[in-house]
Amino acid sequence: MKSLDRRQLLALAGALAVPAALAQRSQTSQLTPPPRPTRLPDAWTAAEVVPLWPGDPPGAAGFAPQPLPDDWPAVFVRNIASPALHVFRAARPSGRAVLAIPGGAYQFVSVANEGVDLAARLNALGVTVFVLTYRLPGEGWAARADVPLQDAQRAVRVIGGEAARFGVDAAALVVLGFSAGGHLAASLATRHGDAVYAPADAADRASARPFAVGLVYPVVTMRKPWTHELSRNLLLGDAPSDADVDLRSAELHVGAATPPIFIVHSIDDEAVPVENSVRLMNAMRAADRPVEAHLLQEGRHAFGVGYPGTPSGQWIELFCAWWERLAGGTPR
Repeated sequence: MKSLDRRQLLALAGALAVPAALAQRSQTSQLTPPPRPTRLPDAWTAAEVVPLWPGDPPGAAGFAPQPLPDDWPAVFVRNIASPALHVFRAARPSGRAVLAIPGGAYQFVSVANEGVDLAARLNALGVTVFVLTYRLPGEGWAARADVPLQDAQRAVRVIGGEAARFGVDAAALVVLGFSAGGHLAASLATRHGDAVYAPADAADRASARPFAVGLVYPVVTMRKPWTHELSRNLLLGDAPSDADVDLRSAELHVGAATPPIFIVHSIDDEAVPVENSVRLMNAMRAADRPVEAHLLQEGRHAFGVGYPGTPSGQWIELFCAWWERLAGGTPR
């Protein structure tokens, strides 16, 4: 099997080809992603790992690891039997923390460009980063469509319970989600109060509502024609009911308890249509909830921390400025 990078994998899920005109433009060289790591980054393997669950996660009896090609990219993590947080501490911590949720179409968790790279950038700003490796719904778990949200809710609660040890302010925890991880973050923003698992211990008495949520090229809706097909199929199965589709379409569940949301998406995204972000932005506006959206002319999909010298390379600074204004004011 020929090695595939993440963009090619998403293309196999039905992503549109990049228009030839765009590919020929002189700026294209600036949008060429760096070579994919051939092994897990040292920072990932050296990070402290915090298990999410005190024992087996919900639905563990059905877990069925999937066979992987010999050349499957190590940074695309699959077969996650024990979801966990990898902790990246800042050298000069400010007390602020981010829960990062990488993407991967609910087929894998992309821990390099949307985990380690993000942590390095935020650590330099004094932010402690917790990168979530969440269970993948197509790997045999019971109640497959709830499995990622179970882990995301539990992650917020675990961080809250360990906040003193990590020196972070749990009340100001921000979640950052990418692609399908953006769907999970958007689901957490709109369904943090849903009881999707039986309490495991005292930590589950706490709220799972984050202070704010950032979404980077997110899958938001499960409705066609805007959804990302592979993400939808792996989360919901091949023939979901309309009720299941709507329950997992985050734009339909924005309400008074939805935290402030920051969105970045490129208009030329060939994998996840920008309409996902536009629909969520409009839902937030209709509900009179705080929202900021940056729609980039170019950047395509899976740009992670962004391409240097382009607007996509500035989203972290914009996000931090937005976060600072929220934290400096009165949280809503």
